[in-house]
Amino acid sequence: MNRLKVISGHLSPGGSSSELRPALRSSETGSGDEVVVVHGRRTAIGKAKRGGFKDTTPDELLSAVMTAVLTDVGLKPDQLGDICVGNVLQPGAGALMARVAHFLSGFPETVPVYTVNRQCSSGLQALLNIAGSIRSGTMDLGLACGVESMSLRAMSDPGDLSCDLSQNQKARDCVVPMGITSENVAERFGVSRDQQDSFALSSQIKAARAQDSGRFDSEIVPVSVRFVEDGGAERRLTVSKDEGVRPGTTLAGLSKLRPAFKPGGSTTAGNSSQVSDGAAAVLLGRRSAVEALGLPVLGILRASAVVGVPPDVMGIGPAFAIPAALRQAGLSLDDIDVFEINEAFASQVVYCVDKLGISLDKVNPNGGSIALGHPLGCTGARQVVTLLNELRRRGRRAYGVVSMCIGTGMGAAAVFEYPGP
Repeated sequence: MNRLKVISGHLSPGGSSSELRPALRSSETGSGDEVVVVHGRRTAIGKAKRGGFKDTTPDELLSAVMTAVLTDVGLKPDQLGDICVGNVLQPGAGALMARVAHFLSGFPETVPVYTVNRQCSSGLQALLNIAGSIRSGTMDLGLACGVESMSLRAMSDPGDLSCDLSQNQKARDCVVPMGITSENVAERFGVSRDQQDSFALSSQIKAARAQDSGRFDSEIVPVSVRFVEDGGAERRLTVSKDEGVRPGTTLAGLSKLRPAFKPGGSTTAGNSSQVSDGAAAVLLGRRSAVEALGLPVLGILRASAVVGVPPDVMGIGPAFAIPAALRQAGLSLDDIDVFEINEAFASQVVYCVDKLGISLDKVNPNGGSIALGHPLGCTGARQVVTLLNELRRRGRRAYGVVSMCIGTGMGAAAVFEYPGP
């Protein structure tokens, strides 16, 4: 709790932010050195172990989105300076898998690729890494991706750890199961089962409306895959819709679900993110290079932050990362039109939203991971794609935030501007 007190100051953006905001708002054309988002695509999100992607390898998912993004904008792969891929469960964060996907996509060997694992923020971290290289002058264009097959890789193996872990409280807390961290947040900060179920229902309703209205269609790359039936027969199918959305969800139905992680607890399968498969890719560039190539500008990366929080309540991360990123951008919470906050668990999103005083109308307007699913390495990149498409639909200059909690006790956030039509 002492750690929470120390970092609670992050919750009140102030100081220099008020001085920076007028300058930011008065910039209509932007600097040629700005990092901009050109385009992004994602696969549909499949149900792990039983959905359409259950027999599809992550390199195949990744190849589909990498190819689609460059094809859509007419860019040749050899024009990229680097590719970074977020992945959590593959050995070595999927370094081999990413290079295989690179060649499956027809990219030349001269274009480099690497991977990054910052757990649930890996897809966003890939974007921030590419942005950093662009800012440093290392390159002008790069591809940031995220991918996960939770069908083919489990979360159960923590890897090789020192036996000294047991002698250090914070180190022990790093291996607390994620579901228990959700229970800790609910108990420590008074988030009720009713609040969690109500939030989960809202996520399902919003996602169902978005899916039915075709809002996700422009984001999703249909992927033709091999599917093995229970009896062993194989067939081809095309996966083009998120599989986790449950339009028939009711509060009564959610309330009947048993606690999933702790007897007498409040975290259930219905108010937690779904275990999923999927991939996403986002093309970034230096504004001057993007404009010289005649490419579109979908968004501008304004700021980002990653912060540490207590591991046993890792879900509170966005409550501290979001204000830190906003201070860098010179913006306030009120300036933000849409918050895409990953729904690892309803308990932690409810806490973060309440702590920051964000209107629920601004949070995940098309649903989140409770309804859509949470392919770990993919989610951060997927959120960026969803956010910028939502801001574009609104048809005016607007700001959005992507944020998530991170296992072992962190939070990440990034601020984007949609410049307008």
